[in-house]
Amino acid sequence: MANLVEATSPQQFEELLQKAGKSLVVVHFLAPWAPQCTQMNDVMAELAKENAQVTFVKLEAEAVPEVSEKYEISSVPTFLFFKNKQKVDRLDGAHAPELTKKVQRHSSAAVPMGMGVAAKEDLNERLKKLVNAAPCMLFMKGSPQEPRCGFSRQIVELFKQHSIQYSSFDILSDEEVRQGLKTFSNWPTYPQVYVNGELVGGLDIVKELAESGELENTCPKAITLENRLKSLINKNNVMLFMKGNKEMAKCGFSRQILEMLNSTGVEYDTFDILQDEEVRQGLKTFSNWPTYPQLYVKGELIGGHDIVKELKESGDLEIVSDITECTAGDSRMQF
Repeated sequence: MANLVEATSPQQFEELLQKAGKSLVVVHFLAPWAPQCTQMNDVMAELAKENAQVTFVKLEAEAVPEVSEKYEISSVPTFLFFKNKQKVDRLDGAHAPELTKKVQRHSSAAVPMGMGVAAKEDLNERLKKLVNAAPCMLFMKGSPQEPRCGFSRQIVELFKQHSIQYSSFDILSDEEVRQGLKTFSNWPTYPQVYVNGELVGGLDIVKELAESGELENTCPKAITLENRLKSLINKNNVMLFMKGNKEMAKCGFSRQILEMLNSTGVEYDTFDILQDEEVRQGLKTFSNWPTYPQLYVKGELIGGHDIVKELKESGDLEIVSDITECTAGDSRMQF
């Protein structure tokens, strides 16, 4: 697609902004090792198909440090929005609904005067889409990273304390939405919280829900790192956390442990810790095991390279090959 390009130098980046002129340019600051960036590249590709008038740029943050430092890029993925070579908006993190909204908002032309009822209907349709953009939507002043009023800051803190998963919309960036949502929801102030498209209320209501213990039941909870790790180690009966994957190990210990597992004929799955820094660091604490690779059988840590090597030499590693035929409580699986 002609409107989906890659910038590999500061000069090319500036040329793309210059060429776009008044049209919207969306820049994805990414890292090839981050799976979230790969996911958002797919989202960008779909948006590029739907928005031919918008230029979408992929830029590897570490490869073009001059641009990353200029715009204070501290994490990936980060998206910057430009018009007339000026930054007009920013989005930190892998939030597909929010990215879609911002692209639509900044690329849409102003509604001509005199359209009356049609314009109002268009706004209502837009508001319906916005309040349903995520299971839990927060309309606030600023962003969760930079709240721009005390009430918004308090509600973000409450969501953080209760591990609520949500997306947000900065009403200061769109006056039409800011005024229209008051009428749409019959709620005159901000912030406003919606769950499954229905208005929950503002800060006072959220405070009451938190104090009564009902907030977690009302709003969806974010998946904690601990729960994510538990899910990963139980993804397969035999899970190997390693550097690389089955097809290509990226360290000698990982390669050796693959060879030992392959010799047993056991079915197993792998997770590349180089692709997810949160998992890489979190699993060390979770398992109380400081190095990789790590082998898990039915959610229980067996150990690393040396342990697996000892099991292989003693013949005990062959027991793993029976795992798919054993029940979860089979005593043969106790190493």
